[in-house]
Amino acid sequence: MQQAIARGLAALGLEAPEGAVERLARYLELIRRWNEVYNLTAITDPAEMVPKHLLDSLAPLPHIEAARLADIGAGAGLPGIPIAILRPGLPVTLVESSGKKARFLRTAARELGLANVAVAESRIERWAPAPPPDAVVARALAPLPELCALVQGWLPAGGRLYALKGPKAEAELAGLPEGFACTARHRLAVPGLDAERWLFVLARG
Repeated sequence: MQQAIARGLAALGLEAPEGAVERLARYLELIRRWNEVYNLTAITDPAEMVPKHLLDSLAPLPHIEAARLADIGAGAGLPGIPIAILRPGLPVTLVESSGKKARFLRTAARELGLANVAVAESRIERWAPAPPPDAVVARALAPLPELCALVQGWLPAGGRLYALKGPKAEAELAGLPEGFACTARHRLAVPGLDAERWLFVLARG
């Protein structure tokens, strides 16, 4: 598995800090083990988990600018934990309302030694971070207008929302609430994934 991860990172042009490939492999193993009880994901085959979980989560990383990042609706920690592993100097908060999933996230952060990861067991719209993150990432969570509504109570002016979406999300832009604008779109090439993936960058004015 580590060889597949290393090849995927190289194909994405991402440099991995020392020990990162091993941590990413251990993270997938944690998901596989906990999934037997907690139903974290429908994808459990390691050959599928690398492209569909890890590489899909890390493909947007070159486009993400953040001093503090929040992964909303973190679930099993995708994309927040892989990003935190590759960017150990970036504080990442995983926002997840499910107690079982939050328990997994805390365990994963502890067992992987991720000092830059915090877990907020909270509904996204009720979260009250202090200080708030300047960037938010969401992976296949909700339509773009709904994502904006979820974060507008705490995302500061100038903050950015990075949304990992499929090709049909373009139509969602028409419904963005006042104060949010799409500033960029990036088509992502995910090694081993035969699907069209896009990163939409929304800014709060």
